[in-house]
Amino acid sequence: TKESELLGMQKASEAVAITLKEMIDYAQPGMSTKELDEFGAQVLSRFGAKSAPFLTYKFPGWTCISVDNEFCHGIPKKSRILKEGDLINVDVSAELGGFWADNGCSFVVGQDLNHHQKLVNASKEILRKAISNIKGGVKIADIGHLMETEAKKHGYKVIKNLGGHGIGRGLHEDPEELMNYKNRLDHRRFKKNSVVAIETFISTTSTYAVDTRDGWTMVGNKGGYMAQHEHTIVVTDGAPIVLTEMNGIFN
Repeated sequence: TKESELLGMQKASEAVAITLKEMIDYAQPGMSTKELDEFGAQVLSRFGAKSAPFLTYKFPGWTCISVDNEFCHGIPKKSRILKEGDLINVDVSAELGGFWADNGCSFVVGQDLNHHQKLVNASKEILRKAISNIKGGVKIADIGHLMETEAKKHGYKVIKNLGGHGIGRGLHEDPEELMNYKNRLDHRRFKKNSVVAIETFISTTSTYAVDTRDGWTMVGNKGGYMAQHEHTIVVTDGAPIVLTEMNGIFN
């Protein structure tokens, strides 16, 4: 609603975007996900930002790091060692000065030995396309429809119980459940000047994410792999302002 709020969102978004970018660059085979998480925590603290999953949910880590068949909310562990060709997802969200921002990226560690890059590229492309179609007045369900249609074109499915969300003064705000498919009962529209975290959940075989024994990590109901990419954006009358652009996930 005012310039100072945009400034606050830009600062929080810069913190999560740079943290994500530096974590992607830092990740390498032989490293534990705990080590990668601790590195991310250092970058966040450089900005004076606080981990959102820890603040909000007492999550046992500073960032969410999911590897291979783990879809999301993976707990960083000393025992989880990254291998060449692993598909990894890093999701960084944080609070800074009362404002919250969120972004995420799936990528391949080292060389693409297991042919995950195709899935990663599809997820990025779908996020890019979805964001370019969002403006005030656009139906939320229509963007979901676009995401699922694009996923099918690439030969993939979408996860139906994970979605993007509003963000700003808290980690999850209205509008909740910005899904990757067309919910025919959802008549909501994107509002100008609102801030949302738009996320893809593109998968090879599963259509639902289910909890594992640790109570946090989610995997596919039919196994396989999933790629997620996420930006925090401001909805406008034209092209959205991508607040987390400097994470470089589209580069």
